Amino acid sequence: MPTKRILALVMAGGNGTRLHPLTAEQSKPALPFADGYRIIDFVLSNLFNSRVTAIYVLAQYKPQSLIEHLRTAWAPWYDDGDRGITVVLPDANDAAGSFKGTADAVYQNLHLIDQHRPDLVAVFAADHVYRMDVRQMADFHCAGGAEVSIAAVPVPIEGASSFGIVATGPAGELRDFQEKPDQPSSMPSDSGRAYASMGNYLFNPPVLTELLAEANERGETDFGRHILPRLASRNRAFAYDFTCNRVPGVEPYEEQGYWRDIGTIDALEAAQRDVRGPLPRFRLANPLWPIRGGDQRLRTAEVRRTNRSNLQACAVAAASAGIASLRNELEQVNA
Repeated sequence: MPTKRILALVMAGGNGTRLHPLTAEQSKPALPFADGYRIIDFVLSNLFNSRVTAIYVLAQYKPQSLIEHLRTAWAPWYDDGDRGITVVLPDANDAAGSFKGTADAVYQNLHLIDQHRPDLVAVFAADHVYRMDVRQMADFHCAGGAEVSIAAVPVPIEGASSFGIVATGPAGELRDFQEKPDQPSSMPSDSGRAYASMGNYLFNPPVLTELLAEANERGETDFGRHILPRLASRNRAFAYDFTCNRVPGVEPYEEQGYWRDIGTIDALEAAQRDVRGPLPRFRLANPLWPIRGGDQRLRTAEVRRTNRSNLQACAVAAASAGIASLRNELEQVNA
């Protein structure tokens, strides 16, 4: 299948009210996460590692620290002229002067489609921790003749009301989209779980343009509340099962298909715990699918501290579990 040209629009404009007071002075995607990384580094790393070359970060709320981070930490990865990350703010000269929602933010930047003429437009959230090969989702989208694909991950049904829920048929075809429903629909194959939207979408460009133009005429501004619920009745839309996505370098002890929505302080702290210890659920140091953009000084200091404090625990775990790759890492630490 020929490589598709993907234009990526990263939604980084929210004010993260549920993360106050951490977001009192900066946007949620700019919050420090661990080892010198910020939350936005995960989506940008996935796009970079997936060879997406045109990335626009749509920002709004207290954007200065985010802009500075992208200017300094990400500049080394985009110094060859073939790739680029551009921050887009609302047009201060426009009568609106702001992005009124996720869909409105993309609508105000539809000119980027004319500028880049992509095969697909990726509209991705900026506030999640995960690894994902976007090209695999694009292959799924094209192979099924989809017009819209929504990345989805199974979550327990009892906690599904916190997410946008993708109700599907047996083949993954979209039957309904429910934005944080009181009674979420379960997965066809598992009544105890529901498909939660990851906030990552792929659109065929003409379809996206048409959907947003119609929404603008209605005064609608949000993907989850306005755009996605209408897809099932008019477009060929599918859920892309994130658990099928595979990236290299994930260790056997890690949680396969790890994804966390950093929506609250509790969620942030839980995700930070997940990357710690000798056998983390999500290993930050994956050389085959690296997280880029972090502060190298902070990351180096943290790695040294963690290696010292966990060396004995790692040795015991490696001996008992027989994990060869972990033993090799310990030998390098001791060298």
